[in-house]
Amino acid sequence: MPELEGQVVIVTGASAGIGEEAARRLARGGARVVISARRRDRLDSLEQEIRAAGGEALAVAADITSADDRAALVDQTVSAFGRIDGLVNNAGYGVRGPIEIVPLEDIRRNFETNVFSLIGLSQIVIPIMRNQGGGRIINISSVAGRIARPLSSVYDSTKHALEALSDGMRGELAPFGVKVVVIEPGFILTEFLQVSTDVSRPVVEKESPYSGFFATFNRGTDRMRKMAGRPDDIARLIEKALTAHRPRIRYAAPAHARIFLAFKRMLPDRVIDFVISRQTGMRAAAPQGSAGQQAEGAR
Repeated sequence: MPELEGQVVIVTGASAGIGEEAARRLARGGARVVISARRRDRLDSLEQEIRAAGGEALAVAADITSADDRAALVDQTVSAFGRIDGLVNNAGYGVRGPIEIVPLEDIRRNFETNVFSLIGLSQIVIPIMRNQGGGRIINISSVAGRIARPLSSVYDSTKHALEALSDGMRGELAPFGVKVVVIEPGFILTEFLQVSTDVSRPVVEKESPYSGFFATFNRGTDRMRKMAGRPDDIARLIEKALTAHRPRIRYAAPAHARIFLAFKRMLPDRVIDFVISRQTGMRAAAPQGSAGQQAEGAR
């Protein structure tokens, strides 16, 4: 089993939530973590916390959508540590709302962050890992990458794309000793939820034929909060993906995520559609009502 001690691991989206908790856990295990996000103040605080606890960390503020920032992140990592053993592609956010009225530019931006930027960073890291003779790329997907939901079709489609991308990468990189692992969080309580609400508010609060569905969608989300997981549930899986001798192709957490994915494998699509329609309130005839705040779903 590979040791975490001494591994050089880049974690994107490390200023909060899953990325932040993963950086803490990996540093406690002896990894040299390179933490990246746009918020410099939060990165600096986390870097100081890790170092105070005896760990090793390097904070690199970067906008993952910038090609120059991605190159600088990798250059600084190699300059500081000489190698890259793990890349945790965690940065991302969610655009919510019905596909009919979400502006196309908002959709493009969501794909730019969640898919194209991940590809761009991986393209820089892969040659380094290949020349080393190995490495691991951990792509943080979602249950939404396997089960798409009404009012979340944009975000969910970015995660579906990530699932397919990861499957292709896994086969391409296997001959070079580079392993690709997908992690599928379910509903996790993080800042991600509020960020998605803020980003989506102009669409959600716009009067439309879909307005009456949002209150029902919110109630379904409130029920999900009762079974929500914590960021460390996913951080533990990231650690396992980096250290297992033969890591699984996919990991999922918490328990409800594994249950939902099992249902997806076993049940016909029409049954899945029916269950989701009941939770979201998306029936054949639109109910009357005013727009409420967009709810959040799985990470």
